Amino acid sequence: MSTVTRQDLIDFVVRECRMLDEKRYEEWNALFTDDAFYWVPLVPDQPDAIQHTSHLYEDKLLRELRIERLKSPRAFSQQPPSRCHHLLQMPSVEEFDTQAGRYLVRTEFHYTESQGDELQFYVGTFFHHLVEADGGLRMTLKRVNLLNCDAALPAVQLFI
Repeated sequence: MSTVTRQDLIDFVVRECRMLDEKRYEEWNALFTDDAFYWVPLVPDQPDAIQHTSHLYEDKLLRELRIERLKSPRAFSQQPPSRCHHLLQMPSVEEFDTQAGRYLVRTEFHYTESQGDELQFYVGTFFHHLVEADGGLRMTLKRVNLLNCDAALPAVQLFI
């Protein structure tokens, strides 16, 4: 029987975003299962990332490549380095299936990315699809629904 509580799920989302704000990318990437995706759809209510183009649809390898690029002194797009900040509403647990060890958490957010004198702002909803694996909670999918996803957006340097 699962011992996961609703508070554990909420704490997971808050901790996950804090890791990104603190540039703890390897730790953050370890929160995903090996077959998980990080997805930013291109249009509202996009049904999937396979039949439709997305802003981002990154598997483990692509997340690792981006993390390595962010750490590299030769990443000229990171001169000066970008910083980010997540401001979250209280996450809500949308699905809580302790029998299957599967959960869905929805969180409204404001995200700010800063680089030099430039600021970018994004608003939207996170959907964290979580499972119990390897003795803890892991993401099988992090879906980031941006409010203006169908607009021409500048390049996001970090992870929303």
